[in-house]
Amino acid sequence: MTLYQTTVEVTGGRDGKAKSNDGLLEIGLSLPRELGGAGKATNPEQLFAAGYAACFESAVRHVAGHEKIKIGETKVHATVGIGPRADGGFKLAVELIVNVGGVELHVAEDLIRKAHFVCPYSHATKGNIDVSISLA
Repeated sequence: MTLYQTTVEVTGGRDGKAKSNDGLLEIGLSLPRELGGAGKATNPEQLFAAGYAACFESAVRHVAGHEKIKIGETKVHATVGIGPRADGGFKLAVELIVNVGGVELHVAEDLIRKAHFVCPYSHATKGNIDVSISLA
């Protein structure tokens, strides 16, 4: 059962535009300078990093709420890298650095471990890309 879905249409690929079907997202895209582009607009890796970080932070809050653990300010710093695969394609790698305020270290570690199980981005990437998660 799907609880929510969205559609985004892209024209022009990495140097194009993306627009969601509800009109809430409308953004220009640009290939990063490091990949030979102009780097004058956002790129898919930035969008993926934003989505994963937002989803993971929500997962931490979900787990904390479910377990009735009061947490303070929580932040997720997501770094998404892209590089070549040995077979000639490209691959992504993700590093998440999580700051969970207001709890002891062992509690924060347990929350992020459980959040990694709950988060749909973590589930989707499991076994497909390298994901490292650490506490700030």
